[in-house]
Amino acid sequence: MKSETSETIQKNLRTFVHENIHEILSRHPEFKNDTENKKLFLSLKNEIELNLKKAGKLDVLSKNKDFIESTLEEIIGIGPIKKLLQHPDITEIMINGALDIYIEIDGKIKKTSYQFLDNSSLKNVITRLISHSHRRVDESSPMLDTRLIDGSRINIILPPLSLNGPVITIRKFRKSTFSFVELVTANFMSEPVAHYLQSMVKKHKNIIVAGGTGSGKTSFLNALSSHIDEKERIITIEDAAELNLPQQHVIRLETRPSNTEHSGEISIRDLLKNALRMRPNRIIIGECRSSETLDMLLAMNTGHEGSMSTLHANSTRDALSRLETLVLMSGVDLPLRAIREQISRAIDIVVFLKRDQQGKRILTQVAEIKGIEAEHLVTQDIFIRKADEAWENHSFLSQDYQCKHSKETKPYKQDCPQ
Repeated sequence: MKSETSETIQKNLRTFVHENIHEILSRHPEFKNDTENKKLFLSLKNEIELNLKKAGKLDVLSKNKDFIESTLEEIIGIGPIKKLLQHPDITEIMINGALDIYIEIDGKIKKTSYQFLDNSSLKNVITRLISHSHRRVDESSPMLDTRLIDGSRINIILPPLSLNGPVITIRKFRKSTFSFVELVTANFMSEPVAHYLQSMVKKHKNIIVAGGTGSGKTSFLNALSSHIDEKERIITIEDAAELNLPQQHVIRLETRPSNTEHSGEISIRDLLKNALRMRPNRIIIGECRSSETLDMLLAMNTGHEGSMSTLHANSTRDALSRLETLVLMSGVDLPLRAIREQISRAIDIVVFLKRDQQGKRILTQVAEIKGIEAEHLVTQDIFIRKADEAWENHSFLSQDYQCKHSKETKPYKQDCPQ
């Protein structure tokens, strides 16, 4: 008879502990209602250890002293997700079913050794994760976008749509906004780019931040917005609130999905229309992805200058093409020429972000929209980052850019030099 492998022993022990915990919880429901109480937690742990000792399984725990704590956390808390959320260097958590958990650190994806017992246990964790949001996700409504208590964005998709079991993707955000000083120091962008963009924000230019998934669009939008004057009234509109502006006079609006009767939905477009009646100096939309794009362009063209948004695109030119497509999705029958005129009058600057081959987030291009020629939008590159990390500086082509820079490398300062 073959001896049990360490993996089999671990699995049997895991099952045994799970059964014990559920049995104890059935006798002590107060544990479920007060999962943060350390005294109750310790009492529960001691009872489990006693049961393991009676069953002759306590010696197996010597190689994994945190086994009971982690298993308890999975049943009455949020399992290994808790430790991953607390890790300062992790930016993304990806759970592909109960047995596969990946993380992103420094732009690189790594598989962890953490696991859940099974998909049923993972579903219970999902319920606890989103309990504060008063949202539901189940087989009848198997997709959900919301945020955690700490502000992290979470996306959930369940079977039958996911064939891997429950899939969770958590995007963590910094507690504080990146400053331009930090971004220049980290070589995210150059000093002249930082001065230029700061100047454009203060001059109330309308800016679109474009890039692929995970390129840092929201974080950079936060950094850009930090240069808005404290005296201005700012309204932010998002699907899941992620922006964290430092100014005091900020009104944060968040969309609402439809309820179980498929009614009551409040979209970004609805919020944008309402925001125009709230006397905003600036409107910041977390991301343009649908019919609200036309309303945003109209708002930018009717006195709400200095507004900003993000957009998924592969370049600054692609960003403009995508804006055209999104406007067509609004259901308003406009000729392409009229759409392009709206874009050329509304958008002043397009900033493009990407990840390099090492996964590092970088700003690679800044372009101005100059108008329309021969039925096409005309853009002028202001800054371009070359493959060798050098910058092509065309800032002298911008009539609005008043900063002058020497060729010497100097630390970026908060205020644009005159």
